[in-house]
Amino acid sequence: MMKPSFNYACLLLLFVLTSFSGKKEQKINIVFIGDSITEGGALADPKNEATPIYVAKLLRHRKDISAVNISNSGFSGHTTVDFLPKNNIDFPKVLQVADTFAQDKTAVLLFSIMLGTNDSAMFGPNGAPVQAAQYKDNLKVLINTLMEKYPHARFVIQYPLWYSPNTHNNAGYMQEGLDRLSSYFSQIETLSEEYKRSHPNKVYQGNKDVFSFFQKNHEKLFKAEQGKHGVFYLHPNAEGSKALAGFWVKGIVSAIN
Repeated sequence: MMKPSFNYACLLLLFVLTSFSGKKEQKINIVFIGDSITEGGALADPKNEATPIYVAKLLRHRKDISAVNISNSGFSGHTTVDFLPKNNIDFPKVLQVADTFAQDKTAVLLFSIMLGTNDSAMFGPNGAPVQAAQYKDNLKVLINTLMEKYPHARFVIQYPLWYSPNTHNNAGYMQEGLDRLSSYFSQIETLSEEYKRSHPNKVYQGNKDVFSFFQKNHEKLFKAEQGKHGVFYLHPNAEGSKALAGFWVKGIVSAIN
């Protein structure tokens, strides 16, 4: 009479231990959407030093992740306008990669989006200057279209980086652009809140501290570039690219967990 009770207790204990033994390992396929900062265009060796490369390395060291595949869809000088589906510029390239990734039903498909730097410029990039409300609308159109095509995908809206208020290369940014860039932050937060209600657990915010972190450490983590108003800071150097990856990973981990 004792043996069945003992066996039942053992099975119950096994179930409890199995249920709480740890998180299941996940495979992740990430499409990075962005501009030259994502692309790594200002780096000496972008194929090895671009931020998405470092993100993949950090994620592969996690015990709860079994495999990571990435695609870098960062394009120098591009804006949210370039990524709008109707404009047929960058969106087809994103779809081409995402379609391939989506074939693996065992992996989480995730889009990491960091746009806004070029949108904020006074002139130069396509559509600039993009005002705050339009910036939000552009992101929403992009995400909604991707969400409709890939209903199981997840999204992280990464915050843009600080740049120096004298930034002026072929495009004009300056203090006016920096102020406009800062106005995008509330739009990211509002958009994220809207998705929490309409599509729970689908769209996540990145780490907002990235802006002040790079502002404080710009001489160490940015490439010093000569512009029309002296030396300016816009693009992370190799060390900055690696530091940026740490911030991006925080948002990605929130999304996959």
